[in-house]
Amino acid sequence: MLDVFFTVDVEVWCGGWNDIDTKFPEAFQRYIYGPQGNFGLPYTLKLLEDHGLRGVFFVESLFASRFGLQPLAEIVGLVQERGHEVQLHVHPEWVDESRTPILKSVNGKKQLLRSFSFQEQTLMIAEGLTLLKQAGSNAVNAFRAGNFGFNKETLQALAANAIAFDSSYNASHLGLDSGIMPGTVVVEPIQYEDIFEYPVTVFDDGTPLPRPTQLTACSYQELETLLWQALEQKRKSFVIVSHNFELLNQARNRPDYTVIKRFQKLCRLFDQHRDCFRVRGFQGLEGVTVPLQPPLLTTSLWKTGARMVEQALRRRYQ
Repeated sequence: MLDVFFTVDVEVWCGGWNDIDTKFPEAFQRYIYGPQGNFGLPYTLKLLEDHGLRGVFFVESLFASRFGLQPLAEIVGLVQERGHEVQLHVHPEWVDESRTPILKSVNGKKQLLRSFSFQEQTLMIAEGLTLLKQAGSNAVNAFRAGNFGFNKETLQALAANAIAFDSSYNASHLGLDSGIMPGTVVVEPIQYEDIFEYPVTVFDDGTPLPRPTQLTACSYQELETLLWQALEQKRKSFVIVSHNFELLNQARNRPDYTVIKRFQKLCRLFDQHRDCFRVRGFQGLEGVTVPLQPPLLTTSLWKTGARMVEQALRRRYQ
């Protein structure tokens, strides 16, 4: 049995930092509900629920320090009403937008948590956690840093906030620079001091850099191959990444049916093979650790090529 974590980073962006108070209502509607209210967060929640699957939704909460608790509570309600997990996601770009200062001094925008000290990260995580709890979230015990920009101090800051699990390590993006197990590509769960790190699953697709198992970055054929391969190798976890807006095109103004079909097929696969894949969350999880890290999962060159063609056609006809 392979533990699979279907994780969704839930974020709202205003297309820039000018006039955000005016732009926010439309941005919230578009990012959370999708164009004409279709294929946004509610669709993802319902499709998972229809297949009896439990998703993990890392909800960015610092935006509420600018726009108030109501929109954050709306997101939390949507997720929890469908029986899924709300976990914490923090983008530090919101710190200098807060109506009440979160840090004593902030000099411009910083996109990565790792750009801040341990004390500053501890305060930001504490604020994000407080906002989530005030918005009605239950039993938050896992975290993901915005842009995967974490380091060892982030894990120490999580421990200071009594959060036991992290899923910020992404070997295809900043993970190797995090200071966690230097010289080793972390692809399976490890324990760092008091925190269990569940890295994003990455694979070797024949190109120079590892590729993450992200809904918009992989074909369904690649994901299916990798899941069966991980099961055969008796891996402990498989962490898939998505976002609340990934079922939309890049302009966020209409559905991306290629990605929607991938998601539908993936849900059917998990539903039909419950004896092999346990789609779960971090609540109630007993952390495991794999000190001796296995090599990257791999996929065939023809599947990589087929995905490249599919992606090119997808972008052309969006």
